[in-house]
Amino acid sequence: MTSDLTPAYAPFFGAIGAASAIAFSSLGAAYGTAKSGVGISAMAVMKPDLIMKSIIPVVMAGILAIYGLVVAALIAQGLNPAPKYDIFMGFCDFAAGLSVGICGLASGFAIGIVGDAGVRSTAQQPKLFVGMILILIFAEVLGLYGLIVAIILHVKVTNKQ
Repeated sequence: MTSDLTPAYAPFFGAIGAASAIAFSSLGAAYGTAKSGVGISAMAVMKPDLIMKSIIPVVMAGILAIYGLVVAALIAQGLNPAPKYDIFMGFCDFAAGLSVGICGLASGFAIGIVGDAGVRSTAQQPKLFVGMILILIFAEVLGLYGLIVAIILHVKVTNKQ
């Protein structure tokens, strides 16, 4: 039996949260990979021996999709039909999915732009490599912040069940 706190559409918000987590995180990972890949391709024409060293931004961008996958799997695992899954749970899972998804999207944009410019400049001046890695770490941690907030929100849901 549904009520005001357990409407039949409450699991919809959790499902949208799971979809948002993986979709937005994957968009960020794809943009970061593509933008960094363009820089690696341009750099490889001049210095093909630096390709493996320049692959770091692509790996860091790919990690963002894993963050979204983890949160989407956690949310999907906790979804239940309406009486067992109330509106609070749905809103928390929705917020968790948006948190990791949008942070992953923003982080992917930052990684892509820094990775593109960074690998090109590192090919011309090798001393810039450490600086590029530090900036990439600060860009990656934006996605990690979203993952942490998403896990905290999801823990609220699992403690309520």
